Parts: sequence; structure tokens; C-alpha cells
Amino acid sequence: MTTTAIPPCSLVIPAYNEERRISLFFDSINHFDGELIVVCDGTDRTAGIVEEIASRRTDLAIRCLRFDHRLGKGGGVIAGLKVARAPLVGYVDADGSTRMEEMLRLFSSLSRADGAIGSRWVDGSTLKVKQGFLRRIESRGFNLLIRLLFRLSFHDTQCGAKVFKKPAIDAVLPSMVSHGFEFDVELLWQLKEAGFHIEEIPIEWQNKGDSRVQKRDMLRMLAGLLRVRFGRGTA
Repeated sequence: MTTTAIPPCSLVIPAYNEERRISLFFDSINHFDGELIVVCDGTDRTAGIVEEIASRRTDLAIRCLRFDHRLGKGGGVIAGLKVARAPLVGYVDADGSTRMEEMLRLFSSLSRADGAIGSRWVDGSTLKVKQGFLRRIESRGFNLLIRLLFRLSFHDTQCGAKVFKKPAIDAVLPSMVSHGFEFDVELLWQLKEAGFHIEEIPIEWQNKGDSRVQKRDMLRMLAGLLRVRFGRGTA
């Protein structure tokens, strides 16, 4: 009987209605010695495109998870992390704003920490294409609110480039209640409360536009975060 080798790392890519960008995401990957778990919970052709790419790109280990209902950004990440097989796990946005080389650099940081998160707002970061002025103001205001509510010291909780040791994720995932865009904040808070060490790493990042976070999503994020912080109910 043959056994499937455990990959060195697992990377989750939540891909809600990403048919226009998912091919570009994979085209940008020259090499990745791990498994790529794409979570497809939308209504377009993303899953079919991913499966076609998987059959063609035999140099990459691609797994496609199909869901017939919306999971939310956090729900998609959770679904991928639950099936990840590697000792090191992470997730990255499907828009290609963070290059795979940057993700590999984050994974290498786990030799000295339980988690590493990419940051656009610490010294050493490179923003090749910046967000618009209003979006940056909103981001800085949101970060200040997070610092006040959760006493997190991170400058950038929302950058979609994060990696962790699997035991750290396994320790907090069962108690997670967030499934929307507020998922990142609750995850970092839960890890901090559990005593895990998370490093914030400067990253090279470029704004790809077409943000999935709209004004109504920001209001839902705020309501969800208040429930997490004070109610611990379903977010």
C-alpha cells in the first residue's frame, strides 16, 4: 500500500467568484513545494477553472474544495485549514496582491515564531501599487479600533498573507466564531490569548483593485467584532 507524503506546507486560497483572476494567480507561481487548497464557494466557473489548472499544472499539488453555499471569507479559510495536512499552514488572497515568493518568506519565519503575518504598515514593507487615499484612511482607522478593542499591537491585521504552525491553528480553530472579513482579527486575538507568539513581517504588496470588502461589509465586520469581543456569540 502506498502512502501520500505529507507536504511541508499547506496554503489556503479562498476563491469566491474569482473566475477572472484565478488563472493569473496560478500563472504567477513558478514553484511551490507544498499543497495549494483552493476553496470555491461562489456561483461562477472558478472551481472548474481550478480543476483544469490542476490537471495541467502537474508541478503543483492543487486541491479544489467545492461548496454550494457562501461560506464567507473566514468560513472559506476555516474550511481549507481543517483539511490542511502540513505542519505549516497559511492563507493568501486570490487576487495576487502578495507574490508566492513573499509567502515562502513568511513560512521561513516560522522557525522562530508560531505565526507570521504580512504587514503593509511596518518599516521595510514595499507597496508597489498603493491603495487609494480614502481606503488607506479607512484602513488606519480600522486598525486603531482593533488596537482599542482587542489590545493587539499589530499594525496590519487585514493583509491577506498569514502563516502559522498547525498546532497553533488546531488549538484555536474550534473556538472561532467569525466567518466574515473580521475572521483575521479574531484569529490573531485568540492566538494571543492562548499565548502563541506571532511576528509581523514587512511585505511586498500591490493593490490589485476590485476589493471584495465593500462599505456594507465593513459595517458587518464592526458588528461581528463587537459580538466577538463582548458577546462571544455567533458572528
